[in-house]
Amino acid sequence: MPKVLTTNALIQCPHLTVGQSVSSDPTWSVDGGFVLVEGDRGLFPPCPSQVQCNGYTLRSMGLNATQIKGKKVILATDFNQTDSGLPLTIQETQNKVKDDTSPAPIPDGQDAPPLPPPLADETKPSVVVAPPGPLVFSLAAGTPLTLGATFTLTSAHPLKWILTLIHDVPGGSVDRLNDSQPAGLTLTPSDSAWNVSPLTISLSMTKAYMGTLVAGAHRFFITGVSQRGISNFVELVLTVNP
Repeated sequence: MPKVLTTNALIQCPHLTVGQSVSSDPTWSVDGGFVLVEGDRGLFPPCPSQVQCNGYTLRSMGLNATQIKGKKVILATDFNQTDSGLPLTIQETQNKVKDDTSPAPIPDGQDAPPLPPPLADETKPSVVVAPPGPLVFSLAAGTPLTLGATFTLTSAHPLKWILTLIHDVPGGSVDRLNDSQPAGLTLTPSDSAWNVSPLTISLSMTKAYMGTLVAGAHRFFITGVSQRGISNFVELVLTVNP
């Protein structure tokens, strides 16, 4: 059963910077930490990336019914992201309070049914990339003409996948590649639906696209999320040389 999430949980961005969650309603305490609800914020100190993760806003996946003053309690297994769209790694330290509630009401006099297999599965998806990188492009030489990679995602109960590109250079930015792809970058498939396993996703980039990039590191983070909300990710680095 998933644990409720508290302010004592260890929450990190992919750069391993530790965030501090803030409870908007410190009503329910477990082991000295307050239970968090939908909309609660967390902040990161500066992380190593040029594009700072800054913080996160917690969202419920709607898989439980427990509320505090009308706001859903967050589970440690609910998938959540940084403000820049990168996956959070969450480790809840308390072991006293677990939540097996369901959004569907239970008839009077009946016990809660066991969790269905997709929600009982707390196994991390497998997310791998080939080649593992780094990929290297030379602005001066304009080579190679193309670069690409293949991501493979596997889960018994898949839900969705997300590909985010962090331009980790001064004044860098974020591209959410499921929403749209710049000219010269092709992602197949491009939508975030994950309903077959294993799922293979192809990324290809042309010289014309890579030639628009600033010299430095450009980091692709691909994340696979299961129906329980358990996630895993892999990073692929494109190094652009002057």
